[in-house]
Amino acid sequence: MREISVGVNEAGQRMDKLIFKYLPNAPKSFVYKMLRKKNITLNRKKAEGKEKLKEGDVISLFFSDETFEKFSGTAMSAYLGHSHIDVIYEDDNVLILNKPAGVLSQKSSQDDVSLNEEIISYLSEKGEIDAESLKTFKPAVVNRLDRNTAGIILCGKTLFALQKLSEIIRERSIRKIYRCIVSGEIEREKTIEGYLLKDEKSNRVSIFKNKKEGASYIKTGYSPIKHSDGFTLLEVDLITGKSHQIRAHLSSIGHPILGDVKYGGKKTGKYSYQMLYAARVVFPKMEGEMAYLSGKVFEAPAPPEFDAAFEKNFRMSK
Repeated sequence: MREISVGVNEAGQRMDKLIFKYLPNAPKSFVYKMLRKKNITLNRKKAEGKEKLKEGDVISLFFSDETFEKFSGTAMSAYLGHSHIDVIYEDDNVLILNKPAGVLSQKSSQDDVSLNEEIISYLSEKGEIDAESLKTFKPAVVNRLDRNTAGIILCGKTLFALQKLSEIIRERSIRKIYRCIVSGEIEREKTIEGYLLKDEKSNRVSIFKNKKEGASYIKTGYSPIKHSDGFTLLEVDLITGKSHQIRAHLSSIGHPILGDVKYGGKKTGKYSYQMLYAARVVFPKMEGEMAYLSGKVFEAPAPPEFDAAFEKNFRMSK
């Protein structure tokens, strides 16, 4: 017999959903049959599987070890050996990382190694998670950055934190500030609006001034920090957060990002990355368990390739 003790990360979901996470290789028909036959019980009582779980509940699985191993799989094997992360801030709930350019936020194919796998390896090395806990909850990144965009990534270490971080991103109450180097000299701050339409096949977006069927509304604010010799160092406030928004929106007004050849930017020599990074996040007022993050500001340093491009393209000593 095995038991699943329902903790804070498992509470609130349906019993059958949790069982399928715990037994990813088990057919649904098998699980419901075991529930009917009371080979799977909730607090030692018969259950249907649709019950909402509470913290402290216990699910008992009356299986042989052989059956259990067959259906549970090996949850940790896919995550080991990739712990190379740059931690900006960490507590019991959240992990804030500095993602380098060239690293995926999340997998795009089965064989990829992304920040999600590195986070799990990192927390495993610290002894905060193990194979059993991963069957019911996986810590994960909340906001995504393009592969070649560096900077701040937010991660939830608990289900509650994952949900809360997702909520403030969805509601746009957390400020996300980027820095980039663009072609052309910009002298005044401005907020621009438009509509973005993504072509999934080409992984490219188009920007329109007027509303278009299938396009999403976007809003981007920017302010110049320095400008010289045909380039501007910009600070960009990502008010809405759509795929390639900053890159395409700035290009649409004649200021493509240096190195972003997909959207008209000039090449940057040995670097194949766009000169754009997520520089800062400002947390909104928060209630309850995560109120301690209210108003907190977290910053990432400029990546080395960004500093090199800045030195090459700006001659500000005169």
